[in-house]
Amino acid sequence: MSSSSLSRRALLSVFAATPLVTTGIGVFPATARAQAAEAGLITPNVCMLTPETTEGPFYLDPGLVRQDIREDRPGMPMNIALQVVRPDCTPISGARVDVWHCDAAGVYSGFSESGSESGETFLRGTQVTDDTGVARFHTIYPGWYPGRATHVHYMVHLGTTRTASQVFFPDALSAYLYRYVDPYAERETGPDTTNARDRIARSAGDGAFAQVKEMEEGYHAALVVGLRT
Repeated sequence: MSSSSLSRRALLSVFAATPLVTTGIGVFPATARAQAAEAGLITPNVCMLTPETTEGPFYLDPGLVRQDIREDRPGMPMNIALQVVRPDCTPISGARVDVWHCDAAGVYSGFSESGSESGETFLRGTQVTDDTGVARFHTIYPGWYPGRATHVHYMVHLGTTRTASQVFFPDALSAYLYRYVDPYAERETGPDTTNARDRIARSAGDGAFAQVKEMEEGYHAALVVGLRT
């Protein structure tokens, strides 16, 4: 099967037809719905509480307040928009949001078996939610590493409370990129764990899956993060 036989646009149309998130709490207020639409979020009918997951062994706090977290890492461009809301769907402004994830080779900055990434800060960053509750990041589609499905970590700091969780992505999109698009396709082996086989993805549930849409170059991923305040 050639890469031209399955376009990214056709692939997205397959899984976009079925909503990834289907349950919520209450009715999304009109103002929040408008804010979600303006922010590019495509899950404005959902304000479920976000399940916490392990922050993992790769969390660092380098204090990098920046929207573009790529540095020199190659990969498919992706914008991430996380909208932090209360259970009644009202946006939370002024919350600190940290994100971090591995590069196309499955490597996290600051951590590696060889120590070669020690002191590096690629694919890590912090933003503060705006008046619509949204924190935005410009990054690349994450790679994979053994035993885990494709994911991005995030942590929301609100006062003295912090909530760690993860964003997951459609298996079909990950499989396509990892097989046909460099630098992901340059790896000698393919991923070994789908969302259904990932214990953390299963426990997090549908509310942890990003809604993804294609941009002119790359993708836009959006997730509503519901917090109890």
